[in-house]
Amino acid sequence: MRKSLFLLPPLLVLTACGGGGGVVNTEGSTSMADLMAVLQESFREREPDITVNYSGTGSGAGIEMVLAGACDVGLSSRALRDAEAAQGAVAQVAALDGVAVVVNPANPVSDLTAEEIRSIFTGETADWAELGGTPGPIAVYGREAGSGTRGAFEESAGAVGRCRYTNEYGSSGDVVGSVAANPGAIGYTSLSTAGSGVKALRVGGVPCTPETIRDGSYPIQRPFLLVTKQGAALSPETEAFLAYARSGEAAAYIELAGVVAP
Repeated sequence: MRKSLFLLPPLLVLTACGGGGGVVNTEGSTSMADLMAVLQESFREREPDITVNYSGTGSGAGIEMVLAGACDVGLSSRALRDAEAAQGAVAQVAALDGVAVVVNPANPVSDLTAEEIRSIFTGETADWAELGGTPGPIAVYGREAGSGTRGAFEESAGAVGRCRYTNEYGSSGDVVGSVAANPGAIGYTSLSTAGSGVKALRVGGVPCTPETIRDGSYPIQRPFLLVTKQGAALSPETEAFLAYARSGEAAAYIELAGVVAP
């Protein structure tokens, strides 16, 4: 995993939604943890009297919470669904992220087409020998239902609702750790969490890098969204944080989180 250059007090990162003066409460995507860490710290240096809290509960939960008025900003690592927009959810793009398809470093396979990836995750291809790899069953790992990473991956792969997982996990870190421990496994994760314990595959010959995400050539990517509710009054602190997160000043810090500034 890429490390943030900022070290945050644990209570700042783990505090859940709750009211308070000078506070902005954010909740949602676990994949946005690194992004939020650098935004929290850099914003705190700029506005020391405002505390930004982050709770990683998943994209769907974050959108539900902001629509219910239970937090100030929801965080989503997938596009808004029509039903969410119909309820008043509105989003601003904070960053772009690639969803890396990862295997164990011992796996000789380094490049798969989009069709081959879809075939693996829908269960049509079940043995690595069919793809030029070491013979053996493919263990398919992914995120739990409601995960923004899962939604973005399945939509990009053309496999929404059709993936057959060997195991489902509640965080990207768990997916990465499980792939790292199993030579026959394949999974997906945010580019920022695809560390040395796993190997990110090229997709149709294109690696997952900040450059290929920015130019659009890497096909599996998604937005990192800051979500509010249309018509809901925002506190001055929330407005200040949202403006900062979308500013040129924040762009350099966003890159430190392993994602791409829009």
